[in-house]
Amino acid sequence: MVMPDIIHSRNYLDFGKGFYLTSIHEQAVRYAQRFLRRQRDAWLNAYELDYDPSEWKILVFDSYDKHWLRFVANCRAGKDVSDFDLIIGGIANDKVIQTLDRYFEDELSEDETLGMLKYERTNIQYCIRSQKMLDDCLKHINSIQL
Repeated sequence: MVMPDIIHSRNYLDFGKGFYLTSIHEQAVRYAQRFLRRQRDAWLNAYELDYDPSEWKILVFDSYDKHWLRFVANCRAGKDVSDFDLIIGGIANDKVIQTLDRYFEDELSEDETLGMLKYERTNIQYCIRSQKMLDDCLKHINSIQL
């Protein structure tokens, strides 16, 4: 098993460059299935994330609100300069992404966007953005090939 790292993460994601996890099994399976559709190997990896919140700089979004929307917009535009070790909050699933795209294209205002998102169930994602936290707090449990 190759341990994950921050270096190989893509830029311009919801919470910036980092290693992304979810506690929602179905969400992880749907993501892995994207690789199968491209005729590539797909793996479902299970990890344990064990950390003391007082030791790390953490940002938590409890809902799709203005703070979340502005943070995601900055990250996707490559304008985020924050130094959080961990960010926890809603994922931009397919329906949320469609709404965000309309917002980024100035088709929807911030209030219209948030009005549409308030009915969406928040799908939680974790983004570990520091290699130190990744090394110190993430333990690989197992991997299953789909």
